[in-house]
Amino acid sequence: MLVQRLWLKDFRNYASVELYLTGGITAVIGSNGQGKTNLVEAVAWLARGSSFRGATTDSMVRSTFDRAVIRAEVVDGKRTTLLEAELVVGGRNRLQVNHNRVQRQGDFIGNVRATIFGPDDLVLVKGGPAERRSFLDDLLVDIAPSNHGLRSDFDRILRQRNNLLRQASGRNSPEVSASLDVWDSKLCQVGEELVARRVDLLEGLKPVTGELVKFLSDGSSELQMFYERAWAEEGLEQSLTRVRTDDIRRGTTTVGPHRDEVRLMVDGLPARSHASQGEQRSLAVALRLAGHKVVTSNTGSNPIILLDDVFSELDPIRASALISLLPKAQTVVTTAGDLPEGVVVDRRIQVEDGAVVSR
Repeated sequence: MLVQRLWLKDFRNYASVELYLTGGITAVIGSNGQGKTNLVEAVAWLARGSSFRGATTDSMVRSTFDRAVIRAEVVDGKRTTLLEAELVVGGRNRLQVNHNRVQRQGDFIGNVRATIFGPDDLVLVKGGPAERRSFLDDLLVDIAPSNHGLRSDFDRILRQRNNLLRQASGRNSPEVSASLDVWDSKLCQVGEELVARRVDLLEGLKPVTGELVKFLSDGSSELQMFYERAWAEEGLEQSLTRVRTDDIRRGTTTVGPHRDEVRLMVDGLPARSHASQGEQRSLAVALRLAGHKVVTSNTGSNPIILLDDVFSELDPIRASALISLLPKAQTVVTTAGDLPEGVVVDRRIQVEDGAVVSR
């Protein structure tokens, strides 16, 4: 899979740009604040339907404008697809596939798959459970775009249940209880299916991630990964019933897949609190690489690799190890300085103040 051409209009600090990308490694070079990450973010948006930086739509539209456009020509095997996303300030985004408008985001994503390495990847290890759940859920969508619908359904049902709990104002009643019965049933059906897919995915990730961690640590570290849910023993339905009074009092759902944890252990100790920062960075790299391998194995197509200022956060040994492990896929790497030794660049793009000044 590769993005062959990329057009941007009024996206971030780009008024208008058109790029032809190669199938090898493209280095995007420029000083900080010139627009390197913005190019990567545009490609990642097509894959995720949102900013990998957590930015809102409004912040991705160029100042004083009311909409931005990301357009790309994507080649996957013998198939070429034209994608267009119009990001609208304060409104609904407009999505097109081959000039045909699609109403659901789930029908748009899946045309581009991307593995994104960023300077904040350390949160996969040091951050809270939500970061690791999102990591699994993003991979599920890369493997099968239909999982986006499952994820969206769960989020929607959870919001409805939480709205009902807040409206109850801490008081139970026959009407509140009857409504909760309905939403609990829906939450169980969708939530248990989502968790089953997360657990299956994690089982596939374990051996791949473990081997990568061993390689990055010269065989000195052993990784264990566990999916933990507080409701595992009694089941989600009984757990929701048990905590209902507390949920009504608090006005929120206190148990379920949205509270689950992916536990990472290195040599029997929690990686989040006991691994060194170097070990944590190695584990974050291993997780991204393992995710890429699992997606490739399941889809038969290599996702695009996006490396956003990653090497500035890695010491020379870990940078060299990452280079040696990179799959042969279209890769876009951003840097404000020199790339590590061993990175063979097929094309260099210089950006300055929201413009491509040399290619």
